[in-house]
Amino acid sequence: MTLADPDKVDLTNLQRQILYRTDAVGTPKVEAARVALSALNPEVMVFSLQKRIEAKALQTLLADVDVVLDCSDNFATRHALNRACVQQKKPLVSGAAIRFDAQVAVFDLRKPDAPCYACLFPEDGEIEEVQCSTMGVFAPLTGVVGALQAMEAAKLLAETGETLNGRLLLLDAKQSAWRTVRVKRDPACAICSAR
Repeated sequence: MTLADPDKVDLTNLQRQILYRTDAVGTPKVEAARVALSALNPEVMVFSLQKRIEAKALQTLLADVDVVLDCSDNFATRHALNRACVQQKKPLVSGAAIRFDAQVAVFDLRKPDAPCYACLFPEDGEIEEVQCSTMGVFAPLTGVVGALQAMEAAKLLAETGETLNGRLLLLDAKQSAWRTVRVKRDPACAICSAR
């Protein structure tokens, strides 16, 4: 498992990022995560990269992975991961939460008819950038999103069940309401139409 994050653990992370504890405040997130994950299962090899991974480095990094989980909080990172996954034909499990709303989707780019993240959220689209740090998030919601992402990744790795490929799962936590929206591949997508 490879973790990449340039940030350090902040006290404000603890209510929604349950991997970290108070004694980790001020330490690099990837190192605190490596320690916590190794304590849970010492047989899992965890590599930590305390940096933002740029486009060229993403290509190299993704060459050796089986599935990518996007747990980022900004569109620039999401789009960079998507471009790399499209080029490497790697499945991407995307998750996001803000306020009381969450979404999870799978873009299984090994399949020729699969949409990519940019088919749903075009890079040149007029999408308002909102982040948990400024807009807030209902803390339990991030755990739900993370568990769903882990479930989808496990299904991809085990090649079992039906994943969310081509579907966007939406959760309104205020109403405890789930909704699924079909996502089709955009034949004019600037990122994946050349596949």
